[in-house]
Amino acid sequence: MYANLNKFQALLENKQQAILLSSDYNRLYGTGSSVEESLAVVCHDGLTFFTDSRYIEAARRDMPDFDVRMTDQNHTALSLLKEVLEARQIRQLGIEEKVMTVAEYRRLEQGLGIELFFIQDKLDACREAKEDWELERMLQAQQITDAAFADLCGKIRAGMTEKEVEMLLITALYRHGADGMAFAPIVVSGPNSSMPHGVAGQRKLRAGDFLTMDFGARYRGYCADMTRTVAIGYATDRMRQVYDTVLQAQAAGIAATRAGIPGCQVDAAARKVIAEAGYGAYFSHGYGHGLGIRIHEGPNCNPSGKKPLPVGAVCSAEPGIYLPGEFGVRIEDVVIVQADGCRDITRSPKELIIL
Repeated sequence: MYANLNKFQALLENKQQAILLSSDYNRLYGTGSSVEESLAVVCHDGLTFFTDSRYIEAARRDMPDFDVRMTDQNHTALSLLKEVLEARQIRQLGIEEKVMTVAEYRRLEQGLGIELFFIQDKLDACREAKEDWELERMLQAQQITDAAFADLCGKIRAGMTEKEVEMLLITALYRHGADGMAFAPIVVSGPNSSMPHGVAGQRKLRAGDFLTMDFGARYRGYCADMTRTVAIGYATDRMRQVYDTVLQAQAAGIAATRAGIPGCQVDAAARKVIAEAGYGAYFSHGYGHGLGIRIHEGPNCNPSGKKPLPVGAVCSAEPGIYLPGEFGVRIEDVVIVQADGCRDITRSPKELIIL
């Protein structure tokens, strides 16, 4: 797992540079440890981890090969960091500028007295192509998510509230082995389903509703992501037509996905199907996004995704149609990008389910 640290070290241009990891997700990627409220500094010859008494035992257990130092009132993270940098004669420190406040930046600038440079994008790009062990965790996260959905389909009934469905969903994810939620689930029904990121409320499910559920398990630090839209009781011809259009759009996007092409081409393949069906104005978000340690990370499969997709990237495939005040449909799988196409790792059925 520590091989990921080598990717960060490869970003150092000389021995007088180091990188400060202040985000939970890049610390996890570089160290394998999920210890929170900590800092780590990557140098050419290793990594030093700083945390306080609440986490020191877990940190030393998780990272026996690293220099783990405990902070306290007399030994702040800043003072210990300065000590490490001075011992290694570091003159330039790369920082994660997108997760750092202005106050934190100024504290580093004044407390360290060395040049700070921005390196967030390069750090984040390291996570785009997944290692085999990362893919195994994501496969497990998706299997848990699929199992939770199968569980849920046997329990959803008209008369339940969206909040009750959300509770059943979260319970099912934990029951099947999730360490936590990859993100706060989206559970919306009837006219609420026209809001792509609507919030579950006290609305009761009714016959003739679409119910959209967007959720995913987190397993050993890695995320799954899946959306299924089901009908309660029955579906009208219009509902079926919209559902089938979204399903065809997803199939077109998946067929277009392969390494070497920019994500915008994948988005365009799915968007074309929806536009030709007359619903182009109602597909309001991108076709997909990368995921891994974070639920949203590179690469992107949306109109602005100009970078070629790398082998080993994991991306969502989630076109949708949202008719305001009426209903919405989204169908989402997760795929692994390969040289000659992609591998869909979502196993839940996609044909319209009527509960």
